[in-house]
Amino acid sequence: MDRAPNFRIGALSLKGINVHVGYSAIFQNPGDQLSDTEVYQNEVRLAELAEPLGFESIWGVEHHFTDYTMCPDVIQFLTYMAGRTRKAQLGSMVIVLPWHDPIRVAEQISMLDHVSGGRMILGIGRGVGRVEYEGFRLDMNTSRERFEEYTKMVLDGLEQGYLECDGDFVKQPKRDIRPRPLKSFRGRTYGAAVSNETMPLMVKNHAGILVVPQKPWSVVKNDILLYNAAYRKEHGEDAPKPLVGGWTFVDESADRAEELGRKYIKEYYESVIKHYEFDDVHLSKTKGYEFYGKGFQEKIQELGKDKVIDFLVDLACFGTPEQCFERIMHFHNLTDMNGYMAILSYSGMPYAEAERNMRLFASSVLPELKKVEVAEAEFALSA
Repeated sequence: MDRAPNFRIGALSLKGINVHVGYSAIFQNPGDQLSDTEVYQNEVRLAELAEPLGFESIWGVEHHFTDYTMCPDVIQFLTYMAGRTRKAQLGSMVIVLPWHDPIRVAEQISMLDHVSGGRMILGIGRGVGRVEYEGFRLDMNTSRERFEEYTKMVLDGLEQGYLECDGDFVKQPKRDIRPRPLKSFRGRTYGAAVSNETMPLMVKNHAGILVVPQKPWSVVKNDILLYNAAYRKEHGEDAPKPLVGGWTFVDESADRAEELGRKYIKEYYESVIKHYEFDDVHLSKTKGYEFYGKGFQEKIQELGKDKVIDFLVDLACFGTPEQCFERIMHFHNLTDMNGYMAILSYSGMPYAEAERNMRLFASSVLPELKKVEVAEAEFALSA
């Protein structure tokens, strides 16, 4: 497939590539503090600042039906951002495949890649929210099998230019993807693999790992090492380097960063537990979600919700510019990540505070991260 001009994502054997820094918009409206219209106006304004401020990519996060994250169509948001930008890459964090018709997803991905000049980074996931599965009239107990079938369909389809499947969930006659895929998505496809059971699927489908902090960083490091070894064994080449999404709060005052960073990040994780019902027992009884039952529900029962939230807050990034840079470098040293996707507006943070947070990160932390070289890799993101 032809490559778009001046586009280097997925290129082989790149040397001297620097850490990629992206911006992720999540459209939260906790407690309906604002109208949804105001939330969208604010979040789109911030997203439109990303490229001028030096962020190399813009990301959207798919969720439905609640105030937790109001971006029900990531591709639609990214297509809008494609028209508002010139060179920023456009990432899905993530498209939850079990909630979609695979052939429609493949068409939408190919179309966005065309209209943006090949700027899409594809992130996929399985989804954990019962409210969302029930809203789409889907049995959560089938999610893993659906995810495996749909992942293979979509990723194979984007490589070969057509979809065809005689699966357990989809009987898809052979049909071409039009517009035909612009170029390969190998090296620019990532999966949100929180549970260890998802890692082999990512390896099998040539996908990298998108880290969403929910486990001790030492455990994430070990997961990445196991994934890298499995990928090398399966494909005879190095895996794409992981990407890390991080809730971030930066301030010139260490005291203010500590106070407000903990406040907003704590409120975010409170919304996580509420949305996913991590303090309920249903995930322990749902096929394919046993990891979440043990990792969250049992820990909340054992330690209490406040201690679990404090643990999650400590996985995030808050502090002065120097402290945030050191924190992100800690993530980099543990994971050998290629990119950091900063989440800078969340938990009902006032717009003025979110813009201040974003501008300070962009002026003081982002330039330092861009100086950090990623070790030679088979695949690496680049502006």
